[in-house]
Order: sequence, then structure tokens, then C-alpha cells
Amino acid sequence: MRVHLVDGTWELFRAFYGAPAARAGGREVGATRGIMRSLLSLLREDGVTHVACAFDTVIESFRNDLYEGYKTGDGVPDELMSQFPLAERATEALGIVTWRMVEFEADDALATFAARAADSPEVEQVVICSPDKDLTQCVRGTRVVCLDRMRRRVMDESGVVEKFGVPPSAIPDWLALVGDTSDGYPGVPRWGAKSAAALLAACGTLDAIPDQAARWSVAVRGAESLARSLREHRADALLYRRLATLRIDVPLMESLDDLRWRGARRDDFVDLCREIDDMELVSRIERWQD
Repeated sequence: MRVHLVDGTWELFRAFYGAPAARAGGREVGATRGIMRSLLSLLREDGVTHVACAFDTVIESFRNDLYEGYKTGDGVPDELMSQFPLAERATEALGIVTWRMVEFEADDALATFAARAADSPEVEQVVICSPDKDLTQCVRGTRVVCLDRMRRRVMDESGVVEKFGVPPSAIPDWLALVGDTSDGYPGVPRWGAKSAAALLAACGTLDAIPDQAARWSVAVRGAESLARSLREHRADALLYRRLATLRIDVPLMESLDDLRWRGARRDDFVDLCREIDDMELVSRIERWQD
């Protein structure tokens, strides 16, 4: 079997900015309509049998307690934030296992189940449906891959190395040095993607990069200033790596069999379509739960 794990937060953001706006019952529902169509498209694809979807029900997580500047819901349009509960109901009505994350992030849930499924002999491949670079740390050979559904691009381990210059296991170290503006941490001053990739490819981890540039085994432009910046900000970098490292211990109760898609839940789905004033979606359902 193949297991498809969907980044619901990313799907909802994409739908909000890409699908037509629409109102029903006095509220914005366009992104919810969009994510429902997107997931229905996924469910019709060959080989899609086991599916789960994770959402950041609350944008803040335990990482906000670790770092004051970590991402929050500030700046996210109210018309988008208000659709998270509706979108979560939509995926549940579709019959998809839905993880609503509060303490942890959606990425942590996806990482946890990806690791669990990859260790199962029943699973041929785990497909993480998201272009989020954070999730590339979960990739394992061709057994766990990331899929950018919009661009139809699959990234396996060799693809991660080709794009970032480091293997999946070093992605948190790479992000710690380079920073991630979408998550709110800046990285180490003066360090960029190329310098981070060169040093991590040579040293393996952030911890193994020597404080002194003279001890570096690779030639990097501006080595002395990079080394000085790392010395001055190493503690920050270690914190950023902790922020970037996805958890694989989220307490998810579902088994592999629970993720088997058995069809949409008729009453819930019809009621939701009526609520968002989009009954055309009902005709797109090819399987209902018994």
C-alpha cells in the first residue's frame, strides 16, 4: 500500500489564495470549497487508498514557548483563519482521518505517522503531500517522498540532496544556519544556502563545524566572517535547529487500517455542502461509507 499524508494547512492556504472567494451564510467559504475539490481530486487518483490530513488548528505550538519570534497567527487574514474549523469538518466529512493540531504542528503529525508507516512492512511508500521544505527531513530514499501536488513533482532523497546540497537528516541543521522567514527565525548572520550546504556536506552536522575557519576542510567565500558569526551565534543556531526539527512522537491513535479511505460520510458531507452552498460537490463523490 501507499500512504498519503496531506498538509491540510498548506492546502487551505493554497485554496484561499488560489480559489475564487465565495460567501455562504454570511461568511467566507471559498477556501473550504477549494480544499474539498483538491482532496476529491486526490482521492480519485490510482493507488490512493490510505489517507490522512493534518491541520494547524492553532497556529501557535510548543515552539512559541521556546522562541518568542516563532510564527503566530498575526497577519493571517480573518477570512482564512475562520475557515480552519470548516475545512477540518470538510476533510472529516470526506471520510479522511483528520488530525487537529494544537500543542504540536501539522508537520509534526505528518512526520510522526510517516516514520511509523515507513517502518511497516505493509507499506510500499509514504507520500507526504506538501512542498514545505521542513518536511523534506522526513524523506527516506524512495520509501518516504514529498509530493508537490500543484507542480506534480516528487522529491526523494536524491532530490533533496540535489535541491539543498545536504541529505534529509541535515535539513534542520541547514535551516538553522540559513533561517526560515515563514517560521520566524532568522538563521545565523552572513550564512546562506551555499555556505551552509558546503559546510554541512563536509562536516555532517552543525555541531561538527569547527569554530575556526582554518580547520574547515572546504573552501568557502568569506570563511573567516562566517566562522566568527557562527562562534557568536552558535547557541542561537542550536535553538533554531530545535525549532526546525520535526517531532516524531505526536500521540496519534490511528493505525494504518484506520487510514484506509472507505468513502465519504453521506449525511455529514451533504449537510456541509448545503452549509457552504455548493451542492455540486455531492455529485463528485464516487464512494459513500456503508
